Order: sequence, then structure tokens, then C-alpha cells
Amino acid sequence: MNDLSKARATVLEVGEEGAAQRIDNFLLRRLKGVPKSHVYRVLRSGEVRVNSSRVRPGHRLRAGDRVRVPPMRLAKRAVHRMPRPIELPLVHEDDALLAVDKPSGVAVHGGSGVSYGVIESLRAARPQAKVLELVHRIDRDTSGLLLIAKKRSALLELHRMLRDGEVEKTYVAVVKGRWQGGARELREALHKYLTPSGERRVRVRGDGLHAVTRVRPLAASDRFSLLVARLLTGRTHQIRVHLAHAGHPIVGDDKYGDFELNRTLAKEGVRRLFLHARRIAFVHPATGRRLVLESPLPDDMRRFTEAQFPGHAR
Repeated sequence: MNDLSKARATVLEVGEEGAAQRIDNFLLRRLKGVPKSHVYRVLRSGEVRVNSSRVRPGHRLRAGDRVRVPPMRLAKRAVHRMPRPIELPLVHEDDALLAVDKPSGVAVHGGSGVSYGVIESLRAARPQAKVLELVHRIDRDTSGLLLIAKKRSALLELHRMLRDGEVEKTYVAVVKGRWQGGARELREALHKYLTPSGERRVRVRGDGLHAVTRVRPLAASDRFSLLVARLLTGRTHQIRVHLAHAGHPIVGDDKYGDFELNRTLAKEGVRRLFLHARRIAFVHPATGRRLVLESPLPDDMRRFTEAQFPGHAR
């Protein structure tokens, strides 16, 4: 499809398997061979229409939606790198969902310079699966629990539960300095923006989105504190920005952290963000029973916390 001058737009109808899927993910799966950059360009330019209306890349589809796609250019090279299965520890699996223990440094999905992530790898490893969709996201540098839906009904119900605050997501973080004041809530509103180089960032701003992080200290020294952070809202980079704004940036944070401290700690072997998705609890969308999943601290975080806070590295 190199000559697009005579090509016509294509209309795709969304079936049950596409319901609740983001439009960008829907197109990336349907338009094999089209560069991701081109898919996102036509989305942002408004050339893709859903039921005759412009939509953003994060728009979620419904069964029966009609998606108009403009003529798309295939990548010049016919050989494409296929996602390779990543060895991911499986924490839980049943007929409706699965949970993996994601290592730090692994993206949850492809894009922004990453050819593939957890979800692409799982789909490659399980080609027979009709539905494998991310229930939520965690940052590439954050380790820990990640939920994937295996049924559309489970995905929809878990998304509702997330919106309504019925999913408990708890993180463990190592931060700079001694935490003062005991348990408290951080409530600064957060505003998302792009840097001149096109990178996504978040900052505290009065007219930003409502955000609440509940923080509880586990241990503290003059140099560092070990905190438990529970998300009461789910904003981008929420824990990282809230803690940095509070004067306690997370160790190893290359976006909002103390860069001089990070360089010093890198010489001691600390080379990543010390933020771990430790626990997630919710009512199972299929069984109605409460499900509690936990992930132990990764070895590098455990060793660091054992050295800094003896008896608290669990």
C-alpha cells in the first residue's frame, strides 16, 4: 500500500472481543504491518473516526461500534520482529484473569520506543487465547503485581471496580530522608504534560486531576524511609510525584527523584526505581469471592531494605 492516492478508507466493526478495548490497541492488533508511529499519528490527527466522531487514543470501544480507518502505509520491510515470550512469574490464574509478577524494566505494553511488553509477550505465548487485556498499568520501572483479563466480562467489571475504588492496590517504596508525621494522605492535584522532547511527565498543579495517596511508614533512618503507599486514585506517576512533592523522592527515580543521590547509590548497585506493587485485593468478578494477591520484594529491594531497616524487609 505504498500508493495511497487511490486507496479508500476501511470501516471495521467492533465485535464482542473488541468491547472495552482501547482504540489504539484495537488498531495495532488489526493493522498488522502498519508502523505504530503511523497508527498514533492518524489517531491524533482525527483521521480515525468511531461512529463518525473523532476519538483519542485512549477511547474505549463498544461492541457494534464502526471504526473508520484511513488508508494506511505498510512498513517498508516485510520482516517484522515478533514479540518473544518473557519469562514472567505467574502469581494467579483462573478462567477469568491472571496475575503476573512484573520485573522492573519491563514495559506492560509496546510503544514509545518499546517494541513489545508484557501483554504482547503473553499474546505471543498464548496464541489460542481470544482475550488477553491489561486490567491496569504500572510504570515500566515499577516491579510487582499486574492483572490481565482473560474474559471481556471480567475486564469490564474490573474496570468498573477500579473506577469505583473497590480494588485495593498497595505499594512499597524506599524514599529519601526520614518520613515525619506518621500515616497521612497526600492529596495534591496532578497535571499531566509533555516535555519539549515529547516525554510524558506529571506535576502538582491546582487545576490538575484529583489524586489521593495514603502513606504509612514502616521504618525510617536519617537517610531513607520505607513506606507503604495505597492508591485511592489511579493517576499517572501518582505515587512518584506525590512523594517527591512531599520532599521524599523515591530512590532510583530517574524522572522525579534526587539525581545526585541516584548517582551515588548507582555506585552501590542501586540502578532502578525502588517502587514495588506489593499487594492487590478485590472481589473476584466471576466468583464473587475476595481475592488477595501478594508479591514479595524483589531481591535488590530486599537486600537494600535488610541493610537499611533490619527486620522490615518482607
